[in-house]
Amino acid sequence: MSIEKEIQARSGSKCEFCGATDDLKVYEVPPTSNGKADQCVLVCQTCLEQIENQEKMDANHWRCLNDSMWSPVPAVQVMAWRLLHRLSAEGWSHDLLDMLYLDEETLAWAQATGEGVSQDDVVKHIDSNGVVLQSGDTVVLIKDLDVKGGGFTAKRGTAVRGISLVADNPEQIEGKVNGQQLVLLTKFVKKSN
Repeated sequence: MSIEKEIQARSGSKCEFCGATDDLKVYEVPPTSNGKADQCVLVCQTCLEQIENQEKMDANHWRCLNDSMWSPVPAVQVMAWRLLHRLSAEGWSHDLLDMLYLDEETLAWAQATGEGVSQDDVVKHIDSNGVVLQSGDTVVLIKDLDVKGGGFTAKRGTAVRGISLVADNPEQIEGKVNGQQLVLLTKFVKKSN
């Protein structure tokens, strides 16, 4: 059985959000969809346009989430959660989000695209000059640092290329100095142009 036929059988050949029966398409739920039916939803053209272009979202159209969020299909639950977060300006969406329960794995999938995460919740790594650091950036040391256990001093002006960010600590980054992987404090580095 093809994936589309499997999804149509699961959904009764209706949009899994609004129930429309015309112009249905298979939508692979990002970011890790492998094209299998359990990672796809069947949507109508109206829903698809609004999913793919947030500026076209019509809040009244999405009142259908009141019913579809209870679907036993994880892909539908994930998209309902994301859409409710996009509609956070609407009071009713908060009420529905309060009722919606996702198990840990499904919630992790829903959050994987960054939906529902406010900018205040994002951990930012900031260098000594207040510039936001990204993974892969090159930084320069702004002072000599004694490397404990390394037997050397990392000199001021040393470039550290391809840094990685310590996920749960905004004051730390990792990078190689003299071939040794080190944890560096962001207050002792500045981003290189």
